[in-house]
Amino acid sequence: MSLTADAPLYSRVEAVLASEIGDGALKVGDQLPTEDSLITRFEVSRITVRRAIQNLVSRGLVEIRRGKGTFVAASKITQELTELSGFVEDMRALGRRPTARVIGKEIVTADTTVARHLALTKGEHVVRIRRVRLADGVPLSFDETYLPVEIGKRIMTNNLKVEPIFTLLERKYDVPLVEAEYKLEAVAAEAEVAAALRVKQGSPIFRIERTSYSTGNRPVDYERLYYRGDLIRFVTRLARKVPR
Repeated sequence: MSLTADAPLYSRVEAVLASEIGDGALKVGDQLPTEDSLITRFEVSRITVRRAIQNLVSRGLVEIRRGKGTFVAASKITQELTELSGFVEDMRALGRRPTARVIGKEIVTADTTVARHLALTKGEHVVRIRRVRLADGVPLSFDETYLPVEIGKRIMTNNLKVEPIFTLLERKYDVPLVEAEYKLEAVAAEAEVAAALRVKQGSPIFRIERTSYSTGNRPVDYERLYYRGDLIRFVTRLARKVPR
């Protein structure tokens, strides 16, 4: 942010703090100094400090957590939807450190939606695995995965904190993944999802339904993925269908 000598004081405060965030002196998750500390440091008014902070919020560099303070925000991740890939693959490709927290893994009965996506009969047993997926320690998505019970039981025996399901299917159990169907929509975070992702209930969320198919058009994995709308954007590139 280039400033002239007559730039407003709030712009100068904003520029210094933005530079410290960019240089890594203030890292993602770090709390900014209090208003009083910034007033003393820059020798400006409270209104000036608040204007500078608000500008940083608007730029997505910091976030205000009510009752706690102002913190350096994680930069928004841009993920391309060009091929079938898993969370770990996506985050590593972006230079992020992927981790997972397992919420639960259990055998349940398939409801109408799950049964339809896995080509089963309603009421059949399936395995449900729920995890919070993190990028650089920040909760990014809440995943709900359904698998046919035969392969799902084997997947459940693994350490799902570190072993991706896609990798297990393909490399350990010889279940190749060929293609997937995606459905993406914007929703408001319900209580369970909000708690898992550490956001307020009602926050904007990307909800993705993904059904992955193996050879012979056999569905082997149905997922409901809830991504934080404030931390990720999805992009794709489309070819023009020439009118005839």
